[in-house]
Amino acid sequence: MTTRTADAVEERLPLARLVPLGLQHVLVMYAGAVAVPLIIGRALTLRPEEVAFLISADLFASGLATLVQCVGLPGIGIRLPVMMGVTFASVGPMLAMAAAPEIGLLGIYGAVIGAGIFGLLVAPYVGRLLPLFPPVVTGTVILVIGISLMRVGINWAGGGLPTLTRVVDGVPGSFPNPAYGQLAGLGIALFVLLVILALIRWGEGFLANVAVLVGIVAGSLLAAALGLMHLDKVAAAPWFGLVLPFHFGLPTFRLVPVATMCVVMVVVMIESLGMFLALGEMTGRPVDREDLARSLRADGLGTLLGGLFNTFPYTSFSQNVGLVGVTGVRSRFVTVAGGLIMVGLGLLPKMAALVEAVPQVVLGGAGLVMFGMVAATGARILTAVDFRTRPRNQFVVAIAVGFGMIPLVAPSFFRNLPHALHPLLESGILLSAIAAVLLNAFFNGLGGAEAARRDAAAVAAVAEHV
Repeated sequence: MTTRTADAVEERLPLARLVPLGLQHVLVMYAGAVAVPLIIGRALTLRPEEVAFLISADLFASGLATLVQCVGLPGIGIRLPVMMGVTFASVGPMLAMAAAPEIGLLGIYGAVIGAGIFGLLVAPYVGRLLPLFPPVVTGTVILVIGISLMRVGINWAGGGLPTLTRVVDGVPGSFPNPAYGQLAGLGIALFVLLVILALIRWGEGFLANVAVLVGIVAGSLLAAALGLMHLDKVAAAPWFGLVLPFHFGLPTFRLVPVATMCVVMVVVMIESLGMFLALGEMTGRPVDREDLARSLRADGLGTLLGGLFNTFPYTSFSQNVGLVGVTGVRSRFVTVAGGLIMVGLGLLPKMAALVEAVPQVVLGGAGLVMFGMVAATGARILTAVDFRTRPRNQFVVAIAVGFGMIPLVAPSFFRNLPHALHPLLESGILLSAIAAVLLNAFFNGLGGAEAARRDAAAVAAVAEHV
């Protein structure tokens, strides 16, 4: 096992070890990495080949963002073993934007680019916001993220949305989805779930780490055997294809979507601070304020690249931070290899087409695990909160979760408010984040910088084990 020293970060492993270890990082994050383009692409009812392109673009940009963070540029990148992927915190706001015809996919890209530029500018100052995000706030927000995403996973398991929008004689209308709730689909989703649970229960080491990916593969094989998975578009897809900027057209910029995504960016960067603090401890290279500023600039640049290359906001993946602790391999060149593999996968349209061809019911069985674990991470972070001597923390959690549930249980709750505000008001994640920050400041005030640093490290120490 690699020694726990700062030199371990710069260790250059032989190629025979480097490639498998880098591939392991890719496999651990792969299911989560492709989930967001699948969610957004299907919410926008894009054609299968367009969804496949979103997946290719996401893998390509994820690899670029990882290289920026690990290899580094002048003043950018923490140069620690980090894998970057699309953050689930952005899904709720982007779904709200996707539902607004005047925003759509190009408006989402405009918001992502604006958030990336914002991230680059505010990176040196984000550390000062740490007192606003103690565990009671961070845990609540992550809990709401998981709960919000569960709706997506449940509908996937059901076979899509219960109703579909179709245009008949030039008039759009809603019609029941005949595939929703079919017994065959529910059975496949359950089969995937059971495979994942069995691997988590009885699998060991690497096999347990990639349980979600193995479950998706097993479910896909079963769906193909039942005639529910079709590979004609995979056969038609080329082996190689470039991912070019502005594939879908020039982005559009609107104030509220950009502001909304900037709020998401702040939440993501605060979460990243905790991850980087924990990773510094794990690798024996404690990070200072300048290291954190470089890491957050890389988050901002990665998000900017995401908007340019037709994808979404990026952050460090906690499961890969946890993998560093599990394997004991702390060389940043392992994740550099992982980033190069991601770039390569992004240039293989057949791989993206294969992922897009996976039936929603298969993804549903895996989504229940993936999104449920996000919620469980929030719950675990809340275990570090002092509810006994500070009982008012209960009200922070209770009310912030309540605000986060409004768009889920009452989608028309804000229909009489200005339409321009809907991308913000229809995101339970952002509502929860704003409510939690304000309630915590009201009940508990603001702690000092050192207390905030300890809180961030405590949050990361919990999250890294997921």
